[in-house]
Amino acid sequence: MDRRQFVIGSAAAALWSHEAAAQEAFPSRAITILNAFPPGGANDLVTRPIATVLEPILKQPVVVETKAGAAGSVGAQVAANAKPDGYTLLSHNNGLAGYAEVDKLFARQPKTTRADFIPLARLSADPVLLLVNDQQPWKTLEEFIADAKKQPDKIIYSSGGFYGASHLPVAMIEHAAGIKGMRHLPTAGGGPAITAVLGNNAQMTTQTVQASLSHIKAGKLRALASYGATRSKALPDVPTMKEKGFDLEYYLWVGLFAPKGTPAAIVSTLTSAIDKAGASPQFTTAMANIGLEPSYQSAADFTKFWDEDSRRAEETIRQIGKVG
Repeated sequence: MDRRQFVIGSAAAALWSHEAAAQEAFPSRAITILNAFPPGGANDLVTRPIATVLEPILKQPVVVETKAGAAGSVGAQVAANAKPDGYTLLSHNNGLAGYAEVDKLFARQPKTTRADFIPLARLSADPVLLLVNDQQPWKTLEEFIADAKKQPDKIIYSSGGFYGASHLPVAMIEHAAGIKGMRHLPTAGGGPAITAVLGNNAQMTTQTVQASLSHIKAGKLRALASYGATRSKALPDVPTMKEKGFDLEYYLWVGLFAPKGTPAAIVSTLTSAIDKAGASPQFTTAMANIGLEPSYQSAADFTKFWDEDSRRAEETIRQIGKVG
């Protein structure tokens, strides 16, 4: 081999080595977080601040892209089918665990299952409240339950849709308290469900602290109990379901996920960066500004929480059975 061939060969080897290193480096380009719900909702309000804080940590753009539809299942399917290279992540909520169980009820092949996703972090967890219209006589959970048992057909409850985050908590207390026969008014989301109760077209609903706090403070809605493990700091006088003797816990949470098959090294890079972002003053301040108490969980804790939360959701879906 002459000197010219040696130099060319050495240069080619160096170029190949550089390209291989560039391919292995993560991240080397923009990361997209698919938001499975419409703009302005809880997922959107929580995901955008974390994306902003992640950019300087990962030293790459982090873009939030809306992929809404079919109560979040569209975004879930797109994420599940994405290349598992760390560049496409998913922002989702409680519904991610319920899709497969609902499909089973209706003898459908599940489009996604929990096994399709790797939990990276829980960004928020807003406790759900049992709420009644201020024109109703019930001042306590006990009064509501007693009346619901006596004349269930006279009570209408609203939700954001079948098997959703404001339907399951109602089914939970119905089963736990032995209530049968309340009438269900499903709507097109949490906002319309609250509107139905404000207008007294429904007398009860279950919604989050953040979504209902202004209406409670205005005296339009009355919170009888919280599904949180502890009382809300914003509503310290509202007892928890556990205080009332019911072993019930339920939150509307927002979490980040990667598609299954994402390499462990990339998952480790992502979780480390997300943990730093979740602990940052910028993110915690952003959460406080939209009325959410700190509830961040790293991957290990979130995985355990998701297992428990999913078990409760799946059991409740089976109790509800085929509706709609």
